[in-house]
Amino acid sequence: MPTAVFFPHRALFFPHPSPATDLPRRSPSTDSKTFKKPRRPFEKERLDSELKVVGEYGLRNKRELWRVQFALNKLRNAARVLLTLDEKDPKRIFEGEAIMRRMYRYGLLVRSRFPFDNHFIFWIFGGEHEASASVGPVCRRLSCRGIGLGSGARTLKIAEKKFASLTADATSLSLAQQDESQDKLDYVLALTPEIFLERRLQTLVFKLGLAKSVHHARVLIKQRHIRVGKQIVNIPSFLVRADSQKHIDFSLNSPLGGGRPGRVKRKRMAAAGGGGGDGEEEDE
Repeated sequence: MPTAVFFPHRALFFPHPSPATDLPRRSPSTDSKTFKKPRRPFEKERLDSELKVVGEYGLRNKRELWRVQFALNKLRNAARVLLTLDEKDPKRIFEGEAIMRRMYRYGLLVRSRFPFDNHFIFWIFGGEHEASASVGPVCRRLSCRGIGLGSGARTLKIAEKKFASLTADATSLSLAQQDESQDKLDYVLALTPEIFLERRLQTLVFKLGLAKSVHHARVLIKQRHIRVGKQIVNIPSFLVRADSQKHIDFSLNSPLGGGRPGRVKRKRMAAAGGGGGDGEEEDE
C-alpha cells in the first residue's frame, strides 16, 4: 500500500482552514448590507447636516442615519423602475400598490379620506343620510347622543347654524385633504430621511409627552418601560404603524405605568419604615 506523500508547495495553494476563515458563508437574506457609507467622507456640508439630524432625533451614531438613507434609496430605486413601465402594466399595478400600502401603513404618506365617513353619517341621521334631511331630527338625534342642544325655535336656529358650519368645515377639509393626498407613486421619490425618522418609536415617545427629551425617550425604551399595544418594545428605531401610534404607553410592569416601584425606591421606603425591609428586596 503506497504511503502518503507530502508536498510542501501545496500548502501555498491549499492552506489549512484557520478559525477566522473556517466560518459558514454569508447569507444574503440575513447578512446583507444595511447601510452604505458616503462616498466623500470629509464633505463639510454633509457632516454639518448629519450632525444636526443626529442631535435632533437622538440617534446613537451616524450609522443609524445611513441605515435610513440606505433603505430610502432602495425604495426610491424600486419606485423609479416601476415609473418607467406603462401605467397598465401588471407589474407596476401590483408592486406599486404594495409600495403605497406600506407607505400608508407606516404613516409615511397621507391617503385622501373624507373626514366624516358613512359611520358618522349613519350616527347622525340614523341611516337616512339624504340631502334633504331636516335639522329637527338631527337635533333630536344629537341630543340623544349626548350633545345637548335643547328645544325651541331659538335653539333650532342655533342648531341650524352649527349644522351649516359643520357641513362647510367638512367640505373644505375634504377638499384640502384631496389636494394634499399622496396617492401616486411619484410621491415616493419625494420622501426624505426625516420623514422616516419621525416614525421612529423614540421620536414618537418624546412627542407624545412620555419623555422629557428625545434622549430620555431612548433610555426609557432601552430599559423596557415602553410598550406598543401589549408588546414591550426595547428598540428605539422601531417604526410605528399609523394605527399603532395611539397604543404607545408605559409598560404595565414599569414603575412609570403603575407597576412595582424600582429598587432604589423600595430601599428608601424600607429605610423610612424603620429599616425592617426584606433583605431580598435590597439585594435585587
